[in-house]
Amino acid sequence: MSKEELVVLGQDDGADACCPGLLLTTPVDEGRAAELAKVFKALGDPVRLRLLSMIASRAGGEVCVCDLTPAFDLSQPTVSHHLKLLRQAGLIDSERRGTWVYYRLIPEMTDRLAGILTRPTGGSPGGRSAAAGAAS
Repeated sequence: MSKEELVVLGQDDGADACCPGLLLTTPVDEGRAAELAKVFKALGDPVRLRLLSMIASRAGGEVCVCDLTPAFDLSQPTVSHHLKLLRQAGLIDSERRGTWVYYRLIPEMTDRLAGILTRPTGGSPGGRSAAAGAAS
């Protein structure tokens, strides 16, 4: 996998890459929005979301494609295509061992996503309280 695929969320952007609540504290520029959209698009498909969950929750931290494919009513090439999109989004990584490919979560990416979506402490964006937002 190329490093370029892993830079989806701006790993090399310095301070902005580590700041919690990025989406909720400052407007996102066009480039960063395009990068984030790729990741959210990868997560926006139910099959890919299930694949990511199966990989992330697997004891030992990795799972063989041979264990993933039977869980879906899809062909092996279709499952491989979904896994490829998750890899391109920087959410998972893979390693070939003989004829099988093993997949593992990239925890730094999910941590980064969580940080981007986390509300900053000390109030909500836009001055609205959480209760007011839920009531509207």
